[in-house]
Amino acid sequence: MDYKTMYFQLAAKVADALDILLKVQQEGEAQFMNGEPGPGLKVLVIQDENRDSE
Repeated sequence: MDYKTMYFQLAAKVADALDILLKVQQEGEAQFMNGEPGPGLKVLVIQDENRDSE
């Protein structure tokens, strides 16, 4: 097996792992947003200083 083939196989597996992590993160965020807020949790609005006023 040559290095080029090994590199492309590795890159494909890394992309697969990133897809799995992103999906799990999104599922966790959805569960959190759909759940009951816990004691002491607050929603903070963060203003984007780089964004022009509309």
